[in-house]
Amino acid sequence: MIRYLARRLLGAVGVLIAVAAVTFLIFHVMPADPAQAACGKNCSTERLEAVRQYMGLDQPLPVQFGTFLTGIFAGRTLGTGQYAVDCGFPCLGYSYAYSEPVWDLLVARLPVSVSLALGAAALWLLLGLTSGVIAALRKDSLTDRTLMVGAVTAASMPVYFTAGLLILLFIKTLEVLPYPGYVPFAEGPLDWAGNLLLPWCALAFLYAAMYTRQSRTAMIETMSEPYIRTARAKGLPERTVVLKHGLRAGLTPVLTIFGMDLAGLLAGAVITEQIFGLPGVGQFFHKALTTGDQPVVLGVTLLTASFIVVANLLVDLLYAVVDPRVRY
Repeated sequence: MIRYLARRLLGAVGVLIAVAAVTFLIFHVMPADPAQAACGKNCSTERLEAVRQYMGLDQPLPVQFGTFLTGIFAGRTLGTGQYAVDCGFPCLGYSYAYSEPVWDLLVARLPVSVSLALGAAALWLLLGLTSGVIAALRKDSLTDRTLMVGAVTAASMPVYFTAGLLILLFIKTLEVLPYPGYVPFAEGPLDWAGNLLLPWCALAFLYAAMYTRQSRTAMIETMSEPYIRTARAKGLPERTVVLKHGLRAGLTPVLTIFGMDLAGLLAGAVITEQIFGLPGVGQFFHKALTTGDQPVVLGVTLLTASFIVVANLLVDLLYAVVDPRVRY
C-alpha cells in the first residue's frame, strides 16, 4: 500500500509539472503581453522594456519556466532593488492589477468556493443516490420511469436557467429568501447556509440528475451479481443486502465522477458565482479573463489541476474502503 501510494504521489507531481509547463507555454505564446498589461495603455517603449526586464520576460522561455516552477515550491523575489516584491511559497505568480501575489488573492476567495462546492455536493449526493437506488430497486416501474424522466429533464436545463428560476420564485415572487451573498461560517452558521441555499440548489439540481442515472445503472448491475443472490439466500435482511453489499459496490463508478466534479467546483463554479454575485474563485477567474490578468488565469488553472489530481488520488484510495473486492 505504501509503495502504491508513493507511485501515485510521484505520478501526481509529474502531472502537475506537465500541466504547469503546458499552461505556462500557452500563456507566454499568446499575443497578449503581460508587461503591457502591467505597464498600462499609455506606457512608453522605454518604460515597457524596463517592465519586461523587471518581470523577467527578457529571459529565454526555459529560464522563465524554471524560475516560475522554483517559485511554486520555494517562493521567489520579483524584480530587484527598491522595487523588489517578495512572492512567498507557493508563488503562483504576481498580479500587477491587484498588486498582490496570486496565491494570496486565491486564498482570500477559496472559502466562498469551498462553501459552495461542499454544500452543493452534499445535496446532490443525497438526492442523486437516493433517487438512483429507488429507481434501481423498482426497475421498469412507474416510479422508475418518473424518476428517470425527471432526471433527464433536470439534466437538460443549464445552471443559469435553474438559477434564474430560483431567484424569480424564492426572492422576487415569494420573498422568503434574501438575495445570495456570502457570510463567513464563523460569523453565523445559519446566515452562512441561508445565503448559500439557492446557489447550492441550482448546482445540486443539475448534478443530482446525472448522479441519479449513474447510480441507477450501477445499482442494477450490482444487484444482479451472484454474491447478492448468495446474501439473500443466507437470509440477510433486504436492507442489509441493499445498503451493505449492493450500495457499497455500486458506489465505485459514482465515486469516480464525484471526485472530478467536486474538484472542479472547488476551483470555482464560474457561472453560478457570477449569477449569484459570490466573490469566489470562479468570479475572480472570469474577471481575470476579461481583463487579461494572465498570472491570475495561470494560477487558477494550476489550482484546478491540483484539485483534480488530489481528488483522483483520494478516490483511488477510497475504492478499497467502499468496495472490499478492490483490496484483493
